[in-house]
Amino acid sequence: MTTFSAAILLFFVMDPIGNIPLFLAALKPVDPVRRFRVVGRELLIAYALLVAFLFVGRPLLSMLAISEPALTIAGGIVLFLIALRMVFPAEHGKLGEDIDGEPFVVPLAVPYIAGPSALATVLLMTSRDPARRADWFFALSAAWLASAVILLLGARLSQFLGAKGITAIERLMGMVLVASAVQMFLDGVAKVGLGAG
Repeated sequence: MTTFSAAILLFFVMDPIGNIPLFLAALKPVDPVRRFRVVGRELLIAYALLVAFLFVGRPLLSMLAISEPALTIAGGIVLFLIALRMVFPAEHGKLGEDIDGEPFVVPLAVPYIAGPSALATVLLMTSRDPARRADWFFALSAAWLASAVILLLGARLSQFLGAKGITAIERLMGMVLVASAVQMFLDGVAKVGLGAG
């Protein structure tokens, strides 16, 4: 996996365009003057969590005795489930959270940005090739920065794209992620087969 392809995959997993309606709904109770600051804070929290997983992921996996094939298969399953929700969105958000008052960490930072699939993808990249951690850090930062720009401009993009435009883009991204998830799962199964052989 190249740094560029890793950044694209992480960008798709973070799904900033699909998150625009969820962010706008979550920010309704927030004072309009504070909304930009709240989104910025949640983005930074999500970034810190993702970077932490990037650097402590491998020791964490070793401590839990989780093999790379197991992580690859689990990551593929989680990514597949998230991708299905992008293709067939739920009525009340991705994971059905009830939002009351100003959001803090949940649900904007976690799970909308740093969700299970994003965390699993970061863990998978660093466990597969820990020597390229600098490349993965660059890919993560690039994907996060692109997502941050989109989410900070969420209200304007929502007006420009419209509900149908956002839905169409999210479903297209979901289809790409479904294929990536299946490939990730097959890679994990293949490694298990090679190990057994």
